[in-house]
Amino acid sequence: MLGSLIPTRWRRNYAMTDPDKPGFYNRQVTPYLQAVSLKACTHPIHSIAIVAVLGSAFYVNLLESGFFQPSPALAGNRVDLNALSVGSRRLHLGEETSWKWQLQENGTGKKAAEQTDEDFALVTLAFPDTNGSPYAAPIAQGVPLPEGSSAELLPSSANRLSPISSDTTLAFSMPYNEVASFLDSVKQVPAPTNGMAQVEDGSDDEPEQKRWLMKNGRRGARSNGLLEWAENSWTAFVDLLKNAETLDIIIMSLGYFSMYLTFISLFLSMRRMGSNFWLGTSVLFSSAFAFLFGLVVTLKLGVPEDVVLLSEGVPFLVVTVGFEKPIVLTQAVLSAALHAKQNNNGNGEPLTIQHAVQIAVRERGFEIVRDYAVEIAILCAGAASGIQGGLRQFCFLAAWTLLFDCILLFTFYTAILTIKLEINRIKRHVTLRKALEEDGVSRSVAENVASSNEWPKDESFQSSETYSIFGRKVRDSSIPRFKVMMVTGFILINVLNLCTMPFRGTRNNSPITTAGLSSVVTQPPIDPFKVAGNGLDYIFNQAKRNRQSLSVTVFNPIKYELQYPSMIDAAQETSDWSLLNGDYREGMFSAVGGRVVESLLKSFEDPVLSKWVITALAMSLVLNGYLFNAARWSIKDPEQAQELRQASVTEQRPTSSHLKKPSANGSTLAPSPMDSEAEGPVQEAEPGSETRKRTREECEAMVKDKKAPLLNDAELVDLSLRGKIPGYALEKTLEDKTRAVKVRRSVISRTPGTAELTAGLERSMLPYEHFDYDRVHGACCENVVGYMPLPLGVAGPLTIDGRSYFLPMATTEGVLVASTSRGCKAINAGGGAITVLTGDGMTRGPCIGFETLTRAAAAKVWLDSVDGQKVMREAFNSTSRFARLQQLKSSIAGTYVYVRFKTTTGDAMGMNMISKGVENALKVMSKEAGFEDMAIISVSGNYCTDKKPAAINWIDGRGKSVVAEAIIPADVVRNVLKSDVNALVELNIAKNFIGSAMAGSIGGFNAHAANIVTAIFLATGQDPAQNVESSNCITVMKNLHGNLQISVSMPCIEVGTIGGGTVLEPQAAMLDLLGVRGPHPTNPGQNAQQLAKIVAAGVLAGELSLCSALAAGHLVQAHMSHNRSAAPSAAPSRAQSPRPGGKPAAALNPVGLAMTNMVERAGREASRR
Repeated sequence: MLGSLIPTRWRRNYAMTDPDKPGFYNRQVTPYLQAVSLKACTHPIHSIAIVAVLGSAFYVNLLESGFFQPSPALAGNRVDLNALSVGSRRLHLGEETSWKWQLQENGTGKKAAEQTDEDFALVTLAFPDTNGSPYAAPIAQGVPLPEGSSAELLPSSANRLSPISSDTTLAFSMPYNEVASFLDSVKQVPAPTNGMAQVEDGSDDEPEQKRWLMKNGRRGARSNGLLEWAENSWTAFVDLLKNAETLDIIIMSLGYFSMYLTFISLFLSMRRMGSNFWLGTSVLFSSAFAFLFGLVVTLKLGVPEDVVLLSEGVPFLVVTVGFEKPIVLTQAVLSAALHAKQNNNGNGEPLTIQHAVQIAVRERGFEIVRDYAVEIAILCAGAASGIQGGLRQFCFLAAWTLLFDCILLFTFYTAILTIKLEINRIKRHVTLRKALEEDGVSRSVAENVASSNEWPKDESFQSSETYSIFGRKVRDSSIPRFKVMMVTGFILINVLNLCTMPFRGTRNNSPITTAGLSSVVTQPPIDPFKVAGNGLDYIFNQAKRNRQSLSVTVFNPIKYELQYPSMIDAAQETSDWSLLNGDYREGMFSAVGGRVVESLLKSFEDPVLSKWVITALAMSLVLNGYLFNAARWSIKDPEQAQELRQASVTEQRPTSSHLKKPSANGSTLAPSPMDSEAEGPVQEAEPGSETRKRTREECEAMVKDKKAPLLNDAELVDLSLRGKIPGYALEKTLEDKTRAVKVRRSVISRTPGTAELTAGLERSMLPYEHFDYDRVHGACCENVVGYMPLPLGVAGPLTIDGRSYFLPMATTEGVLVASTSRGCKAINAGGGAITVLTGDGMTRGPCIGFETLTRAAAAKVWLDSVDGQKVMREAFNSTSRFARLQQLKSSIAGTYVYVRFKTTTGDAMGMNMISKGVENALKVMSKEAGFEDMAIISVSGNYCTDKKPAAINWIDGRGKSVVAEAIIPADVVRNVLKSDVNALVELNIAKNFIGSAMAGSIGGFNAHAANIVTAIFLATGQDPAQNVESSNCITVMKNLHGNLQISVSMPCIEVGTIGGGTVLEPQAAMLDLLGVRGPHPTNPGQNAQQLAKIVAAGVLAGELSLCSALAAGHLVQAHMSHNRSAAPSAAPSRAQSPRPGGKPAAALNPVGLAMTNMVERAGREASRR
């Protein structure tokens, strides 16, 4: 039981993928976590809105508590000494300290009555640079001093920024009991002019003069300006550099730097999971809300907190706690979604994002909560330990923050994660559907395909354990290690600080003892010798000469700004909500809850909250607009909706003789008991049946009334044979595609003109049931009478560019898959295949005609000009989001002009997409370029060239141009391929080069590239007819240092991963096997390019194996062994294939090496002579 409480990272031999049984606490906690997360996922907008409202209310409460406002130094026109004493240092000097300065407790909170005559104060007045102003910094004589004051001017000290800053400082020393009156007298200091002429306004009234006004702690008018906020932040940073201790600056810089690195790590991790901005930002918002809630609760419980304390402690809290928990939860959600998709959700559970979140919470929820509990327990121990200096308050606040962070992780962040994944799903759905529609697929089929491919894919996040940061590879485990190093380094710095104190010297060799952890838990104390070093030296010399002990309190520099006094007074008295302070107050806010409304209205005066409200409203508009568009995208066409309604009505009617078959997105299914009624041919109604036989006139009337689904199959066949229902319209008429296929088979079997040949079709072995024809109709085939099962095997695995693939091959040719597998084995033994994509562009070559040669020549000149290319490119690109015109090439033959458009098409093969763009470009050319007299003879003028051998494809390429190469070691050639390197090189030259040239081949300089191309095309849903140009290949073999270097160059591989046959689930499953299904999520076209590389690598393996078999004389023997044996058995060549490096089982067949042996024999005879 206790073992389940141990954090995962502390367990030995623990693997996160182990399906370990949940422990006792896991079983108790997980159901509650699932219930909470389910509510948040089911109502994400409500969850986010509730958290946002609570956050705004807590922030308003924090504003009303005055937490962000420091104690004003000027309250009621009086100086608040305690406010100005914050951060001061108290030093003591005397014989008891061996005349060395010694640091005492901070002077904050000391009362003047408790001081003695030997207690002094050192006050520094700081005046900023006045370059460009007619006023100058005051001199010592211009500072108004109270009557009877013993304040003495001291030498000012220069800070580290003095060389680049012209600020003026005045240092005064006085007894401590005179500090209050001194500060009260210097609230305003006259600003002398620096000699520059002032502008006169021409009035008789004396113009108001600017004065130096005390700035420290003054509560002025609030400003919504971002520029002023930036200026104040920069001023505070400069003051820190001037006055703080060097070690404190180093520690805080390291803390903030580490915090920013943690933020970068968060966004890099989220980027690996597919989110560049939103998820990382959501994590920060969730943590900010948790911090806000924790801060308000802490203050309400009476625990004091300080802004400076928080600004220094939060970076270390962020670094030590980090953001691993949201990252782990996000990874678990995506992993659950992917596993559900890969397993096809066979367990019957709903395939939804909410369900994926439930699985993730079930698997990782308790682990996350346990880690939170351990961290909160440690912080609670720190808060209860009694440690001083502010650590107790900080631990208390951090514990509450982690508690709220845990709650928000399973509510707020989970809701945002759900919305993000849902939006991504909608985007994938719409993008794929539009791409399919651009490629010519009907809307219904495109919607069906997009619905099954909208789930997250493996490409949405990287599964690798490493990623790049600042150009170097970093493992996930490096982040916790970095945090340990950061915390350890922080502790070592403070330990070093404590250990070196006895040996550290300052001015006058005076050791100043400080608390090593002060920079983390208290306001950064000033370095008194940086603030007033020269003044302290002066006091030191005076005290030592007089042998008088004394104590000096060094105040923080008191800053001034140059302003008109009347403007400051007006700003303090005026408020944007002053209307609420008058007579209307009682009327507006006298009702119950009026105080709440008042506080909310006044809160909009705050710059942070007002910007938050504007941002929230903008995000709400964007999100609602996007979801509205998503809803609009999902709205069915009126005709389609009517068809769906009619289909639902038809399914409810039991009179149909054919029950609708279950389908699973195109894959074949096992028959169900209900299908027995539909098996067999269409039967005529028996004479004695109870159902009255309808007359032909009644049947025709029912067809006209769109009640054809109510007819039985025999009546439908009769109507179709008589031409009342066209055979091509059965699917639309019956609204049941499987039944339409069955009826069509009967119609074809009973057609009188072909009955002699087709009578057996309806009883044939051609299957037609249990198939999803929704994906076929309007996309792949018409007049469907069934589907053709085709054997499918896999060759490989084959290593391609460092990644292994099994190659799906649909073929009826024996030995083809086995031979390709042997080639894969040899290529893998040599390190795998390397592929290079050299071109990517599908072509379409229309033919346009003119009456005269002059006009045809003018059109060609215009098409080849820069202006013509620009006009045609813009017209073409306007028709598609994916098709982009790359090249325009024109040729002329008589009065005909042939234009070859070459374009990118994304992940689609793209012929329909290009045709649409070509039509629009020619239309623009005709109407806007002055060629109204041209005639479009054909959109395809065989200048493409599509599905025909052509030299232009071989030279310029079409589709994807790929080169694949492999180097096969000599021993692998001998032992695996049973051949010889020189024999293979000789055979390739004699067969593939000379033989093909003798035959006048175009692109056929290979052994059997078409075999592999066609088999992979059939398996992956490509157009088999495009095998003509896709099989263009030249195979090159060379002897490279005794090894075989083989390469295939294929300039015309025409493939796509969307559209066409890829919409069918069996073919799409093979694309899934290769990891290239559908459009690429980030780089359109990359999936199709990768498929082309796989095809080229498969051809490489097939070429290597066949040429080796030919060289060794094993071809006929292998075919006879594989195709003529009574039972499946391994080929002798395969049985004799030893492992790479082993000895061959038999000598090479002398038939295959006859030419090589003949040459060697002639060489030996010549040497003897």
